[in-house]
Amino acid sequence: MKITFYGHACLGIEVGEVSILVDPFITGNPKASHINIDTLKADFILLTHAHQDHVLDVEAIAKRTDAVIVSNFEIASYYGNKGFSYHPMNHGGSWDFEFGTVKYVNALHTSSFPDGTYGGQPGGFVIEGERKNIYIAGDTALTMDMKLIPMRTQLDLAILPIGSNFTMDVEDAIIASDFVQCDKILGYHFDTFGYIEINHDDAKRKFFDKNKDLMLLEIGESIEL
Repeated sequence: MKITFYGHACLGIEVGEVSILVDPFITGNPKASHINIDTLKADFILLTHAHQDHVLDVEAIAKRTDAVIVSNFEIASYYGNKGFSYHPMNHGGSWDFEFGTVKYVNALHTSSFPDGTYGGQPGGFVIEGERKNIYIAGDTALTMDMKLIPMRTQLDLAILPIGSNFTMDVEDAIIASDFVQCDKILGYHFDTFGYIEINHDDAKRKFFDKNKDLMLLEIGESIEL
């Protein structure tokens, strides 16, 4: 499993021959100006919620790639009504896709499209691949529901928001990593706007002091599990 950070909360995930994009917000992010969305591969697009900073580039990418859009019922149907391929889910539900099993789990946030359309309730994704399991928290506060995840799935990586103001901060993300019982963390949803700028060294030190590994990738940088 290869994971590429495209800035803010956008991720590319490669599982074998399958390419997945999560929350594509690239053209609206000046820090990601070197990323060309016309070159990105996508068989599936996973959306945690409907805010603009998570869905801005969905239509452009899906139109070119014919990717299947996977999200909650309201978001998936929104794009389905526009003629895009989609797979609706809801909280607690799982589906076996060709790249692994996806479960849509709770997140504590809000969700509405830029045009004001209701975007359902926000969520995150647990992906169980053939060899590796990951948790993508989406935009969320720290929540006790996270403790449910390791009851079913042993995680190899947790992807957590750490920018504060709109989501968890670093300290809450450390607690979240305890809740999901995973000490290998990829931080995201930070530095894009002034509200969510963080001190990288300080964040890494706080995780290190708790015997945890916080990875903060450069935009376009990848890791392999």
